Amino acid sequence: MKLWSNSFEDGARIPGEFAFAIVDPAHHVTLSQNRNPHLAWSDLPAGTASLVLICCDGDVPSIPDDVNQEGREIPATLPRVDFFHWLLVDLPPTPAAIAAGSYSSAVTPRGKNGPAAAHGTRQGINDYTGWFASDHDMSGDYYGYDGPCPPWNDSIVHHYEFALHALDLRRLPLDGRFSGADVRRAIAGHALASARIVGTYTLNPRLA
Repeated sequence: MKLWSNSFEDGARIPGEFAFAIVDPAHHVTLSQNRNPHLAWSDLPAGTASLVLICCDGDVPSIPDDVNQEGREIPATLPRVDFFHWLLVDLPPTPAAIAAGSYSSAVTPRGKNGPAAAHGTRQGINDYTGWFASDHDMSGDYYGYDGPCPPWNDSIVHHYEFALHALDLRRLPLDGRFSGADVRRAIAGHALASARIVGTYTLNPRLA
């Protein structure tokens, strides 16, 4: 099973158009185009009934105290946790590609609608839902794809894993609003094969 993207190479930097934010020298960051990247696959195992796509950043600071604080930098030694950026389930095996910008093409304050999405798919809530929960202008359920926006003062480059799982199920047994943890539990024991690619991103000018 193979997975690739025409938007970025495996192990390389994700272009800013596919991020939630880009560097702004005057204000640290500014919102970007927030387009989902192109993805394509081949060599699915026999019996594949549907696909699940999970995009996760495993480099998110476990303690938010220093995040985006002037005069501070988040240390590389701080323990890191997962932050889900995209949960796409019930994806048909064919056509064997997702076009760039077909699921997200802008930052949507208060989040995009869901869970129903294009081509009979469903999307879970990403972790911007929790991040913006106390923000009056941005709070809401963030369904679907929202791209990278790591802290601008983080001392490490973040890694964004796009993992595609071929399942023996036509429909994932989840209903309503679901999270990354819910998806991981639901696919356990049903993945026939998986493929992954990783893109990197930083908003720290020192690391860019």
